[in-house]
Amino acid sequence: MLIHIGFGNIVNTAKIIAIVSPESAPVKRMVQGAKEKGMAIDATQGRKTKSVLVMENSQVVLSALLPETIAGRVQTGQGDGVQQADEEGNEY
Repeated sequence: MLIHIGFGNIVNTAKIIAIVSPESAPVKRMVQGAKEKGMAIDATQGRKTKSVLVMENSQVVLSALLPETIAGRVQTGQGDGVQQADEEGNEY
């Protein structure tokens, strides 16, 4: 199943290992390491990163949506590309 992670970006839920907050030092190191190796995909459209999706193939996907929002979409099967707005009113 595919899920919308903001700004028209979609990921395969079967490949997601974890959805985490980017605030902790270990996650920041993981993201930096992935960027250095070319394994990071930035899907934030220049917005603040609010969640990091860790994928099966060691790639990380950065999203401007909260982890709870993405997890809720995975659990309910939403994320079919319907336009919604974030906390600032920006459509994604």
